[in-house]
Amino acid sequence: MICQTLAWLASYATVATADFPWLSPVYDQIFQVALPIPSIKVPKRTHTSPATGLLMDYYEVDIKPLEVQVYPNLGKTRLVGYDGQNPGPTFMMTKGREAVVRFINHADRANSVHLHGSYTRAPFDGWADDTTESGPYKDYYYPNGQNARTLWYHDHAIDHTAENAYYGQGGFYILHDPDELKIPGLPQGDFDVPLALAAKRYNPDGSLWDPEANNEETSVFGDVFHVNALPWPFLKVEPRKYRFRVLNTGLTAKPVQTTQLDISIAERWEVVFDFTSFSGQNVTLKNNRQVAADIDYNSTDKIMRFVVGTSTTGVVSKDELPAVLRTVPFPTPKTTVDRSFGFQHSNGRWQINGEVWSDGPEARVLAKPERGAIEVWELKNGGGGWSHPIHIHLVDFQITSRIGGRGQVLPYEAVALKDVIWLNTGETVRVIARYAPWDGLYMFHCHNLIHEDHEMMAAFNVTVLADLGHNDTTRFLDPMESRYRAVDYPASDFTSHTGVFSDFAIDQKLDFFANLDAYAHEADADAALVSYWKTHVAGAPNTLSTSTKSSTTTTSSKSSTTSTVKTTKSSSSTSTKSTASSSAV
Repeated sequence: MICQTLAWLASYATVATADFPWLSPVYDQIFQVALPIPSIKVPKRTHTSPATGLLMDYYEVDIKPLEVQVYPNLGKTRLVGYDGQNPGPTFMMTKGREAVVRFINHADRANSVHLHGSYTRAPFDGWADDTTESGPYKDYYYPNGQNARTLWYHDHAIDHTAENAYYGQGGFYILHDPDELKIPGLPQGDFDVPLALAAKRYNPDGSLWDPEANNEETSVFGDVFHVNALPWPFLKVEPRKYRFRVLNTGLTAKPVQTTQLDISIAERWEVVFDFTSFSGQNVTLKNNRQVAADIDYNSTDKIMRFVVGTSTTGVVSKDELPAVLRTVPFPTPKTTVDRSFGFQHSNGRWQINGEVWSDGPEARVLAKPERGAIEVWELKNGGGGWSHPIHIHLVDFQITSRIGGRGQVLPYEAVALKDVIWLNTGETVRVIARYAPWDGLYMFHCHNLIHEDHEMMAAFNVTVLADLGHNDTTRFLDPMESRYRAVDYPASDFTSHTGVFSDFAIDQKLDFFANLDAYAHEADADAALVSYWKTHVAGAPNTLSTSTKSSTTTTSSKSSTTSTVKTTKSSSSTSTKSTASSSAV
């Protein structure tokens, strides 16, 4: 699924679906099964370093198979999930409190974990080649230093990201901060609900259709739409405001009322919907048909249903969202394009500027922004008949323009910093970002994971400033640095909590991380970067792009006029209508 458009409808007239086929067995339980809410992950230990005084939480996640009954009258399907769950458990994190998460691989294939939306140091960012084979574990060290936002964690292993994520390796990672929790009118607790969207396809026996085994090289927009891993569920709600964190498989500067929300693969939007006027009614979350290049199926115009009760519990806030939610650190404006990247399918390969990941370590590094530099990147869809949700690791960026495609930056896009942008067929998008706070090697790629697995992925190297005036205690430039790689161990250590899984060994490892000083002095580093760039001119040339091989494939762009919330399918846009007041935040 690339893009979708979501819509909230209090009255929903069924559209004739005779012309829309089923690929999977017919699913006859639409809106009959309750929405599951992922469990909250609890730390195994909380550790204070005797050397630094740093407080750090330690978690363990066991990546292992599970079986799920999707069709009541057919067989089960085998998945692989974090802690044997799909979606994985939700991490509820607090700004300023660091965490180490040990991912133990009891699956049958390699994995690498990316915390999507975090400015994690390079060795813990989920570099595609930094894989953990079946058996070992890897410790990922996370800063939790950004403002409140909805992040998610998912697999990022070279060549198998799509397969691993499709079969269940994904989960929410929600970061709170004190300022966000004080915003009046912003629902919290039981009224803050994560919604992970995914479209999948099933075999006649009820097992999940396998895109890799079927040599899929373009995209999978299945005909069975899932929310939190179940097809077309319902959720009982009270007649009050809810906050929905919508993930298609942070807070903006201000709330924006909209009748349509486009969301592409890996994007997250937070939507506040007020059910007060719908007491005793059903509200259906819909998906637009005819979005970009996707093929519509029998029931892909539906997502889930909200069954609104007639009474409320506890205290119901009557506060409206304030006109300004927070101050967003938008980059200092500039118009000059620093780098241009073309995303295209040519000669049987998904490419960025004519290069693919396997072209090698030097060829895949397409940009070298200096640490702290503000750059404008121009992203062009160069052909091949597909749209691309483009993800840039490490940074948050602002969308400054869209040329072609929808032709405009949407109102809720304009007030947000993002890490994924939908690049439609025939479209050019410009984004501006500050390449900070860290130096090191990071990835950018298409987040249609089948395109990514077929090598539409490259790297950028945030270069060291020799005269910055701030010395990092430890450098984290190489994502493959050996001392941070996966660790093998005797199986008995895990089952008996001995050896590397003993409390003593874990405390030693947490002390090791604390003494690295990876994140503790971010404010000092940032101040040094601000001071540096007041007196220096960016060393990067105005334009920098590798040689781009031309593609002769022509593309066409479909537009959708339906007022709905869009989610991205194989072309990365979805639409959703809202007849009541809803705000993207």
